[in-house]
This record gives sequence, structure tokens and C-alpha cells, in this order.
Amino acid sequence: MDTSEKNNNNGQNSESENNPVTDTNAENTAENSENKSASGTEALKTQINELNDKYLRLYSEFDNYRKRTAKERAELIKTASEEVLQSVLPVLDDFERAIKANETVEAAAPIKDGMLLIYTKLKNNCIQKGLSPFETTGQVFDADIMEAITHIPAADDSQKGKVIDEVEKGYKLGDKVIRFAKVVVGN
Repeated sequence: MDTSEKNNNNGQNSESENNPVTDTNAENTAENSENKSASGTEALKTQINELNDKYLRLYSEFDNYRKRTAKERAELIKTASEEVLQSVLPVLDDFERAIKANETVEAAAPIKDGMLLIYTKLKNNCIQKGLSPFETTGQVFDADIMEAITHIPAADDSQKGKVIDEVEKGYKLGDKVIRFAKVVVGN
């Protein structure tokens, strides 16, 4: 290297080392990056705390909702039959009155009439609540609504696979079968 290049290099080095403006800019840049980093960290911590708070509130709200609906469901199950039982209570009262009245009656006709009236009242209450019996005698056996308790030989071919006798009535509540009819089927 020649001396002019050395002087040139020395001049550049001495300028940056001795220049206070360059040193201040470097320090400011470092401080700015530290400030930005610190403020960014603080912003992230604040955002995390806000999200955590929102999460905890949402979780608590959902837990309260779950408990409330479970309690409402339990109450509904306990009181679901209340309406039906209220409609049956007058029939129960009628039975009690009939029992008291039958203590002194010696003729069977008034007892039969009273029992028929009570039966009709109970049947009408059940029908009003959506209960309906379905006919099975003479129908083709249907396993979806009937239960075959026995099979007997059919008198002729037209009775094969059909219900010969109904031992116990079947009932539907709306469209749902709540008791299968117990029937005797011809073979």
C-alpha cells in the first residue's frame, strides 16, 4: 500500500471515530429498538391479559348456562307428568265417591253405570292428552306396533299372518307407540 491510501483509510477511520453525530445516531437506534421491543412486549402482555380475561368470562358464562339448563331440565322431568295427573285427579275423586256410594247399594245396575261413567271420563281425559288406542284384531301382524304372545293354527288361509285375538290393547301418544298391543296371531 502506498502512503496516500493509508492516509485515506486513516482519515475515514478517524472521522467515524471522532464524529459525535454518528455515535449518537447509533445509540438512538439501539435505544429505539429497545423501546420498540419493550413497548411491543408490553402491548403483547396487555393483549394476552385481555384475551385471558375474555376467555375466563366466556368460560364462566358457559358454565352458568350449562348449570342453569341442567337445573331446568331436572325440574321439567320432575313436573312433566303434572298436567296429566291433574286431569286424572277428578277421575280418582269419582272412584272414591263410587266406592262410598257402593257400600249401601245392593243392586248391580247402578254400580255398573257408575263404573262406565268413570271409565268414559278417564278415557276422554287420556284422548285429550293425545293418547289413542289402535285396533289390531283382524289386521295383518305388524311387529312395529304389536307383540305376538302366541301363535295358533288358523281356521282358514285368510287368517294366516293376521291377528286372531287381542290380549292387551296397544296405545300411541301422538305418532309414538307407548305400549305395544299383545296379540294372538294365526299360523
